[in-house]
Amino acid sequence: MKLKEKYSKKIIPELKKEFGYQNNLSVPRVKKVTVNVGLNRGETEHDPKYIDLVVDTIATITGQKPTIKEARRSIAGFKIREGLPVGVSVTLRRKKMYNFIDKLINIALPRVRDFRGLEEKNIDNSSNLSIGLKEQTVFPEIDQEKITKLHGLQITLTTNATKREEALTLFKLLGFPFRKN
Repeated sequence: MKLKEKYSKKIIPELKKEFGYQNNLSVPRVKKVTVNVGLNRGETEHDPKYIDLVVDTIATITGQKPTIKEARRSIAGFKIREGLPVGVSVTLRRKKMYNFIDKLINIALPRVRDFRGLEEKNIDNSSNLSIGLKEQTVFPEIDQEKITKLHGLQITLTTNATKREEALTLFKLLGFPFRKN
C-alpha cells in the first residue's frame, strides 16, 4: 500500500479517534519536506565542481532540481562574502513528497550505519521533524563507486500539527522508527 493511500485509509481514522477530531481536514498532515545541504567553504574554494556534485546528488535523490542558496550578507569571522554559495536546498510537496518519505522510511534509514531509531527530541515545538544524515550513500539512487566526496544532508518534515504529541503520533503512524526509551 502506498503511503498516500495508507494516510487516507488508516492514519486519518486513527488520529481522529485518538485526538477527537471531527473533520478529516483538521487532522494533522505533512505539508512539505525540505532537503538541505550546507556547503563547506573550504570544499567550494578548492574544488569548483563540488557545488555541481552536490546539486546532482540532491536532484538524483529527490527527483527535483535544487536551488543554490547564497549568503545574504558578508560575515568576516567566517570569511563569507555576500553572494557566496552557502547551501543547496529543495522543497518537495504532494506526490514527490510522499514518494520521498516512503523511500526514506523503508530504504534509507535502515541503511544508516548503527541506526537505532530516531529520537523524539528531533521533533521541535512547531511539530516539525528534523533528520540529519552523515552520508548521501544511504539512498539507493547513489552509486557508491562513482562517489568522489561524501557530504551530509538535513531533512525537515513540516507538519500542520498544533501540538508536539500529535506530530509524534503522526510520524509513528507513518512508519518512522523512534527509539524506545
